[in-house]
Amino acid sequence: MLDVLLPRRCLVCGAGGALLCGGCRSGLPRLEPPLCDLCGAPVAWPVRRCCECGGRRIAFAVARAAVPYDDAVRRLVAGWKERGLRRLAEEAAALVAERIERPDAARVTFVPADRARRLERGHHPAEQLARTLAERWRLPAEALLRRTRTAPRQRGLTLRERRRNAAGAFSAAQGIGGTVVLVDDVYTTGATASAAAAALRAAGAARVEVVTFARTVRSRGYG
Repeated sequence: MLDVLLPRRCLVCGAGGALLCGGCRSGLPRLEPPLCDLCGAPVAWPVRRCCECGGRRIAFAVARAAVPYDDAVRRLVAGWKERGLRRLAEEAAALVAERIERPDAARVTFVPADRARRLERGHHPAEQLARTLAERWRLPAEALLRRTRTAPRQRGLTLRERRRNAAGAFSAAQGIGGTVVLVDDVYTTGATASAAAAALRAAGAARVEVVTFARTVRSRGYG
């Protein structure tokens, strides 16, 4: 009945029938190699660390994303996060599973939501994505992290401000062990992912691999 009263339209092209039509789905760009070994940024040639992550303390071992955060993906993420279109978590998970090799890990977790923002949205996109991916990868999904404090939104902050904002914002109970996949919806600078990974490492995780649906791409750097 809801689909009759409010027919679904593709968030990218506006065609009726689905939130993401087949044509737009197949047309979503890929993050093509070469990519930075560490953070997954597109680079001109293979490098261990690129200009985005070089010279920084980063707690995760590798980060990968399914799609670049371009205008089409931005509309999808806005619909998913801000308009509450939860069905897009399935689409996002399917794209991640298609484009990113299943990690050799013990469990999947996610960057926890700020309590106020979760109440405002009524759902948590990163958790939805993590749990859906865990089902596809046949791995357990666990809420391993918690926020230690309320932090201002990262949106609009500089890299230095993002690092300062995220530092010490997460904690985890001791005794995690093994390799953990840390899931978030969008990788922007890596500040949040690194702070969350640091908490997991401090709690005993041997290795943290970051997986996101989308990734901000500034340019194809030269390492």
